Amino acid sequence: MARMHSNERGGLNRWWRVVGGLSMNMALGTLYGWSVFVAPLEQRFGWTRAETSMVFTIAVTVFALSFVVAGRIQDKIGPLACSVAGGILVSLGFYLCSFTTSLGYLYVCFGVIGGLGNGFGYATPIPVMAKWFPDKRGLAVGLAVGGYGAGSAIFGPLAQLKLIPAYGLPATFQILGVIFFVMTMAGALLLRNPPVGYKPEGWSPAAAAKSAAARDFTPGEMLRTRSFFLMWMGYALGCSAGLMVISQLVPFAASVGIAGAALSTMTLVVGAFGNASGRILSGWMSDRLGRINVLRTMIGISMIAMPALYAAGSNVAWLYAAVFVVYWCYGTQLSVNGVAASDFWGTKNAGVNYGILFTAWGVAGIIGPRIGGVLYDRYHNYQAAFYAAAALAGVALLCELGARRPPASPAETSFPIS
Repeated sequence: MARMHSNERGGLNRWWRVVGGLSMNMALGTLYGWSVFVAPLEQRFGWTRAETSMVFTIAVTVFALSFVVAGRIQDKIGPLACSVAGGILVSLGFYLCSFTTSLGYLYVCFGVIGGLGNGFGYATPIPVMAKWFPDKRGLAVGLAVGGYGAGSAIFGPLAQLKLIPAYGLPATFQILGVIFFVMTMAGALLLRNPPVGYKPEGWSPAAAAKSAAARDFTPGEMLRTRSFFLMWMGYALGCSAGLMVISQLVPFAASVGIAGAALSTMTLVVGAFGNASGRILSGWMSDRLGRINVLRTMIGISMIAMPALYAAGSNVAWLYAAVFVVYWCYGTQLSVNGVAASDFWGTKNAGVNYGILFTAWGVAGIIGPRIGGVLYDRYHNYQAAFYAAAALAGVALLCELGARRPPASPAETSFPIS
C-alpha cells in the first residue's frame, strides 16, 4: 500500500513538472512575438527595419550559445538555479526595455539579457522531462516546450491589440516583465529532477530498451559520433528552411493583398499554434513511430508545404493552411530533436549534449532569414526564397535519413579525433 501511494504521488509529481515547463516556456516564447514591438519602436525612435531586426538576431545568438553553458550547469547542480536565473533575466530584460532611448541599450536589454534568460530558462525543461518520463518522453517534452510556441500566440496579440494601445509601449514592457517574472518563478519551483532510480508505475526499462540510449555519452564522445554530425546538419538546415519562409511571411502576405486583421491572425495565431501543435503532437507521435522517423516525415512534408505556401497566394484559407503546416514542421524539430538527444546519447548529460546540438538552431536563426532577404533583393520576388527553403529541407532530409542511434561503444561509429 505504501509503495502504491508513493508511486501514485510520483506520477502526480511528474505531471506538475510538465506544468512548470509549460509556464516557463510560455514566458520565454514571447521572443517569437518580437515583431509586435518593431513598428511601435520604429515610429517612436525613427529606426530602420535592419536596425530593429538586429535585436532578434542578437537574442537568438545569445540564446543558442548560453544554452550550452546553462545545460552544463543544469547537469551538474540541477535545474533550479538555471531556471530561476533564466526567469529573472528574461523578466528583467523586458522590464528594462521600457527605459529604451537608444539602439545599443535595446540590444543589451532584449538581445543580451533576454537572450541569456532564454538560454538558461529553456535549458531545464527538456532534460527534466526526459528523466521524469522515460515512458512518454516525446509527449512530455512536447507539452513542456509547446508553451514556447504558444507564448507568442497569447502575449503577442495581448501586447499588440490591448496593452500598447491602452498603456503605451514602455508600460507594456513593464507589465509583461512582471507577468513573466511570476510565471517563470512558478515554473522554476516546479522543475525538479526525479529521485535517483525513479521509474513510472508499470514501466519496465527492459521493455523500453529499444528507445533508450545504449549508455550515457559525454559531450566529447557525442561530438565524435557520425549521428551528431548528421543530426546537427539536419537540424540547422531544416530550421534554416523554416525560418527563411517564416521571416518572409509578413511581406509576402502583404504583397498579395493580405493585410490588417488577417495578416495579424496569420502570423500571431495560426503560425504560433502551428508551432505549438508541432512540438506537442509530433512529440507524442515520436513515442510511437520513433524520433528520426517523425523528423524525416515532417521535414519531407515541409519540402512540399513551402512551395505550396507561395502558390496559395492571396487565397486566405489555403495560405493559413500552408502557414500552419510550415510552422508545424518547424516546431517538430524543436521538440523531437530534444527528445532524440536523450534517446541517442543518454540523460546524464542531456542538458549540455542537447545544448551543443541546439547551436544548430542558433545558426539557422542567423542564416535562414538572411538568405531569404538576399534572395528577395536579388530576384525581387518571394518565389526564390520559398523554393530555396524547400531545397534546404531536402538536404536536411538526406542528413536525417543517414542518422542512426549510436551503439554502446562510440568508437564503432565515431570520427577519429587526435
